[in-house]
Amino acid sequence: MHVVTIEQEFEAAFARLRGGDPEGAVALCRETLVRSPDNIDLLTLLGASLNSQRLPDAALDSLQRALEIAPGFARAHEEIGRSLLMLNRFDDAISHLEQALVLAPGTESTERRLAQALLLAGRGEDADLIIEQSFARSPQRKQLLAAAEHQRAGRYRKSEPLLRKVLAVDADEVNAMRMLARVAEEAEHWDEAERLLRRAVKVKPGFDDAWLNLAHVLKENDRLEEAVQCSAQAVLVSPRNPLAHYLHASMLAQMRRYEDAIEAYRESIRLRAHNPAAWVGLGHLLKTLGRQEEGIAAYREALNLQPGFGEVWWSLANLKTFHFSDADFAKMEQGLEDATENDDARVHFLFALGKALEDRGDFDAAFARYAEANSTQRMRVSYDPVLTEIKHDRIRDTFSAEVLSAGVTQPADETVPIFIVGLPRSGSTLVEQILASHPLVDGTAELPDVARVIAKISDRQARGGYPEAVTRMGEPELQELGMMYLERTRRHRSGKPFFTDKMPNNFPSIGMIHLILPQAKIIDARRHPLDSLLGCYKQHFALGQSFTYDMMELGDFYLEYRRIMAHWHTVLPGRVLELRYEDIVREQEAMTRTLLDHCGLPWDSRCLRFHETERAVHTASSEQVRQPLYNSSVNRWRNFRDHLGPMTEVIGPTIEAEGWPVK
Repeated sequence: MHVVTIEQEFEAAFARLRGGDPEGAVALCRETLVRSPDNIDLLTLLGASLNSQRLPDAALDSLQRALEIAPGFARAHEEIGRSLLMLNRFDDAISHLEQALVLAPGTESTERRLAQALLLAGRGEDADLIIEQSFARSPQRKQLLAAAEHQRAGRYRKSEPLLRKVLAVDADEVNAMRMLARVAEEAEHWDEAERLLRRAVKVKPGFDDAWLNLAHVLKENDRLEEAVQCSAQAVLVSPRNPLAHYLHASMLAQMRRYEDAIEAYRESIRLRAHNPAAWVGLGHLLKTLGRQEEGIAAYREALNLQPGFGEVWWSLANLKTFHFSDADFAKMEQGLEDATENDDARVHFLFALGKALEDRGDFDAAFARYAEANSTQRMRVSYDPVLTEIKHDRIRDTFSAEVLSAGVTQPADETVPIFIVGLPRSGSTLVEQILASHPLVDGTAELPDVARVIAKISDRQARGGYPEAVTRMGEPELQELGMMYLERTRRHRSGKPFFTDKMPNNFPSIGMIHLILPQAKIIDARRHPLDSLLGCYKQHFALGQSFTYDMMELGDFYLEYRRIMAHWHTVLPGRVLELRYEDIVREQEAMTRTLLDHCGLPWDSRCLRFHETERAVHTASSEQVRQPLYNSSVNRWRNFRDHLGPMTEVIGPTIEAEGWPVK
């Protein structure tokens, strides 16, 4: 019978720890310690494995036993220092780490931890001395730290030669691989970033940060299922890492695994009590699911931890149905006063205060806050209205009636997408909620997939990109793009024959949608232009919509939107249903029937009770569409009429000609 030696058991446990399985290492150490209770290597490895699980109190029990047996064991002193660092006992940690260096001079990991402990104890000069001594012995470490400093300052290209020098000396230096992958990410060289990160986790399977970076790279390339697998691996190899659970939660939410995401956020919070970002992520998710009171409670927890967290105040304002108390108002005013000019929180506070003042009926003061918020944000975003005009001109020139009539005649798939396009804040979420209340329709979200599919055209065409390349494409290529769109959106659907895509910015792409998805239905969600544009002006968008932060640019964008929609109505007559929010409010059943008829859907009275439909809603109107229809949002622009001069100067004649009142 083969007997496994203590040394072999130790090597097996060490391999578990090195391979990213500290729990397995702990179990094996404890099992073997029954046979050899005074083995200092096993006791220290047990402590190191418990430290890797962020269980410092349990680790200390084992490590102190090792020191009782062997007071001069350097590795035990280092691991005790590591435990004490986690417990914020910095002076005690310094004592053990210094002793470890006396016993084993030049140990890099000990020097690193000692420098960290000295810094945390307020002894910066002593920490610098330790770092300088370490640099003298290890030029590669100095290059790594210099590269890290470049990356912290956003100088990714300057970090690259330093990292390549490190890898030339040590091809398995996983930190250099991970940082070089960040250089590739910044340059959008996604394949190179993925290659480096996969190499890093192959060399060091327990490298949780590399797994998380790999998840991000895959997410950016719309490989969400693989991304979730990588973030799950980060949690597996580092189950006590709150950041791993936090980022895993965000991945799960994007996969619509909402309950799993909630649990991951809660685990992140359990592991780190002072975790405002996780409370915010949890609040966003609960809001999306319609669990408003729980969402508000989560936001409040974040504010208890970080009162100056401007994004949270805006998140509360963005619930639309939420009203701030006098105490809230005073805290936001103080937060605004404390925020610096370049602080993102400043913009959040300004938008939130605008909403609070509007709810109080102080419209002039509210507009002043909105105007300051927008002028501040406009300086931070890049937008050129001339480029928008040029792009739309090229689309109109390319998508003639002749080109559109020669498109795909047979759909590649029987699934019917329903595109809801238009300006933001025009009632598109209401239209989607009505449709999602129909048993044959999957309600999804603002999907980015039309733009991603169009980007593939430019990638493939050597003789010019979109839109001109469309004229050189045959039916098989167009059909393939349609299938690509349907495949990309599959993760958002449950298999119903119809599904919504309410990305408003798809309106310039209606011609392309017609060619690749002939079965698609298209609705142009409209609302009084001044209500819609003012709604944009009052909204701090998380991403995109850079045209919304200046009144005249908003007006110019509206005119561009109307020009291109007029083109689609000319070259594709009857293809797009124009549906006005005000008409739905005034004649709900008639307009609902018109909508369902256009989509080829049979009548279902549940569409009239859309507010009873339970589903995730990702936009700013998430709470409003969970209420019955109301008319208080009609002509809300009149509260601010004295401030809309720059906008009405641009669009006044056009909207009057369209039949909208401007007085």
